[in-house]
Amino acid sequence: MDDRNVKLTMASLFDGIGGFPLAAVRSGITPVWASEIEPFPIRVTKQRFPDMAHVGDITKLDGAKLPPVDIICGGSPCRRGGKEFFRCGG
Repeated sequence: MDDRNVKLTMASLFDGIGGFPLAAVRSGITPVWASEIEPFPIRVTKQRFPDMAHVGDITKLDGAKLPPVDIICGGSPCRRGGKEFFRCGG
């Protein structure tokens, strides 16, 4: 098999506004699904990546039911009320 023709796929946990999917696309990787619970970041990524599925709350996911991917990325979840939360768009 010629590895140069293999298209990698990825998923993003605690996706935020889609930094990992953006980097993936720029690297030739296809973002397949993302887990995020905040409405504003979800709206942003739905606009930027209309073909990427949004699977919702990570605590309610069943991994056996998710489409398989080659790479799983995860950002640090933003804490409500902390200064990091406001930098994350909260």
